[in-house]
Amino acid sequence: MDTAFAALTEEQREIRRTLREVLAARCGPDRLATVALTPAGHDPELWTCLGERLGLPGLALPGEYGGVGCGLPELALACEETGRALLPSPLLATVGLAAPLITALGSPAQRARLLPRLADASLTCALVIPGGSLATAIGLIGESGSGSGSGGAWAAGGGRAGGVQARPAPGGGWLLYGEAGQVLDGHSAGLLLVAARAGGFARGRTLLFLVRAQAPGLTRARLTALDQTRPQGRVQLRDCPAELLGDDDGPAVARALSSTGVRAAALLAAESSGAAAYALERTVAHVREREQFGRPIGSFQAVKHRLADLYVQVRAARSAARYAAWDPAGAGGPALAQCLETVRTTTAEAVQLHGGIGFTWEHETHLYFKRAAGDELLFGPVHGLRERAAREAGLFAAEAPQAPETPAAAAAPALGAAR
Repeated sequence: MDTAFAALTEEQREIRRTLREVLAARCGPDRLATVALTPAGHDPELWTCLGERLGLPGLALPGEYGGVGCGLPELALACEETGRALLPSPLLATVGLAAPLITALGSPAQRARLLPRLADASLTCALVIPGGSLATAIGLIGESGSGSGSGGAWAAGGGRAGGVQARPAPGGGWLLYGEAGQVLDGHSAGLLLVAARAGGFARGRTLLFLVRAQAPGLTRARLTALDQTRPQGRVQLRDCPAELLGDDDGPAVARALSSTGVRAAALLAAESSGAAAYALERTVAHVREREQFGRPIGSFQAVKHRLADLYVQVRAARSAARYAAWDPAGAGGPALAQCLETVRTTTAEAVQLHGGIGFTWEHETHLYFKRAAGDELLFGPVHGLRERAAREAGLFAAEAPQAPETPAAAAAPALGAAR
């Protein structure tokens, strides 16, 4: 393994330090719930600040499109910090999901028009996957080769059945009809990247289309989600005009979705490891102060053992997440499974060890617990991530073919019945 990410470089440490300072000042625990409940679901001014001061949206975008030109490890390190703060932002939807697809599939004109605006935070984007099957579409769960394929089952159906259909418009371009729910930032994004089925059922293929936020026939609404810091929306399209992203090439779309999936898994793993680390830090600080029977509860051996176990899990999850940022194709899915399991365990223990205040609305612990549960619902389950990784690694050997029956063996049951 390259040691570039095993030990952070000076540039990476500076990214982490600066981002942590900005988030502590602009999105502390006292403002977190308030910001998450705004109509947009995030603080637009803070998002603009992160774009102008830190170049966060363009951290991993090429310099020719206004990006910083760093790699996935630097972006994952930033996600680790946003995970610690539970930052409500368009980072995952815009930078983790939409930007790589536009980079991979967009025409030169589309890339030149859109990527600079994504990099400077003046435009946000949301990936619209019908049927609530985001994890399947980007190849995180499901059978290998069946999720992100050009004819994947997640793209089937139409209208209210959970799909989006595309047909050529009479005067050129495309029209989309259908709806999708559980779209990350779908209610507020300035641009929608919609996966739709074109060409009918027999020869259909899944393509990606660009839809403007003000397009006629588009209706959007925010949904009530378990995790308030990860806002979701419902998108309805009724003969909505759209622009095809790139070429009419279903297999290329499938490959781009799969490649985006492993990168998104690495970013999500980093977010989850950061959230787990912060939840553990806050819990350790609490048990040092909370007294019972005249002594801090952190001095009890049972509490020490529980915290020690959590510490080992959190450190292992962070190592897995950082390795996944270095090798997303090989380690993205397994690292995400490990980090989701770790943050779920850590936040559940945090609620327990905080006692009565751990599940109240006034305390931040419940937000971390909901982030853990919400992410597993959106991108898991954990066993599905591990099963997909195991199949791709060839750990599930095909069943051995049975030897053909001999004529005598085939006739034995009939002879026994005759007797």
